Amino acid sequence: MSFLSNIFGKKKSKSVVGIDIGSSSLKVVQLRREGETAVLETYGELSLGPYAGGEVGQATNLPADKIAETLKDLMREANVTTNDSGVSIPFSRSLLRLITLPRNDDPNQMRTIVELEARKYIPVPVSEVQLDWFIVPEPLPEGEKASDKVKVLLVAVHNDELALLQGVVQGANLAATFFEIEIFSTIRSVVNEPVKPVLVLDIGASATKVYVVEHGVVAFSHNIPQGGQDVTRTIAAAGNLPIAQAEEQKKEHGFTAAADGAAAPYQRSTIEIVFAHIFEEAKRALTQYETGTKKSVASLVLTGGGGVTKDLAGYAKDFFSIPVEIADPFSKTQSPAFMQPVLAAIGPEFAVAVGLALRKLEEVA
Repeated sequence: MSFLSNIFGKKKSKSVVGIDIGSSSLKVVQLRREGETAVLETYGELSLGPYAGGEVGQATNLPADKIAETLKDLMREANVTTNDSGVSIPFSRSLLRLITLPRNDDPNQMRTIVELEARKYIPVPVSEVQLDWFIVPEPLPEGEKASDKVKVLLVAVHNDELALLQGVVQGANLAATFFEIEIFSTIRSVVNEPVKPVLVLDIGASATKVYVVEHGVVAFSHNIPQGGQDVTRTIAAAGNLPIAQAEEQKKEHGFTAAADGAAAPYQRSTIEIVFAHIFEEAKRALTQYETGTKKSVASLVLTGGGGVTKDLAGYAKDFFSIPVEIADPFSKTQSPAFMQPVLAAIGPEFAVAVGLALRKLEEVA
């Protein structure tokens, strides 16, 4: 199943493409820059389930050659005209940890300190991951001196995941200049609050990622092993339906089902069971962050495939009692006015791909 749109004709400047390799689908977004504007040229999505002998919306674990084959199909169908790209790394195959260390202004000594400290937090041998890190900037009130401590964000990615992605890049004939953990791509495309903490719920097919973003940086992260496919399976079990039909019903009705089931083929409580469990765990993670930092989040952003569920924002607002918005990554791009309602509706699914393409545009500016 594909969702495609070739929006513009002949390109006027160098184009780039962001490629989001998810567990249940591939997504691409092609942009070009005109002055300071990111112009949307084309986008597309292709479900991986059928390529694994499964259903649309089902999480998969395909080898690199199969993913590359699927990606080439998608890029051809979406009329992607460039291979100049950035590619996502799944959050589940990475580790993020915010730690506090003594300040050291010597870069070489600081690197040694970080690499030694990292061994305490990485649950596998350091030789099995690629390690990166950066110091988180903390704005100081006027007149205050910098603390003798610094916050450092550790980032580690499994070597086998990088090998898989390199195999995909080679198999799909891509010119990928970077791999980026999906959380950073999402922040770039959907988080607009520059100072106050924001809670991001990224509802994928097999898992939900919980992030707190502060000053544009990940201040807290948590993974919940439930996502959109669990909602689909619950609908299928309740109505004795094929997975594909349950997936269609979920997308069509979401939370708009009446309490008695009259307005949809399933009762609202059917879908609410799974989301309540996901949100309860997300709320526990949020409480952990707020208690530890003595800070309150200002708002919640819903993104990922589950973010497009009808009326989920209303349910989330009641559940968390904070302002809720649906991610709108395409708002950071220029597109024809007639396309904007469609792009706003599907935006949460494309947050990672848009974020990757926006970063890539900075490289070619």
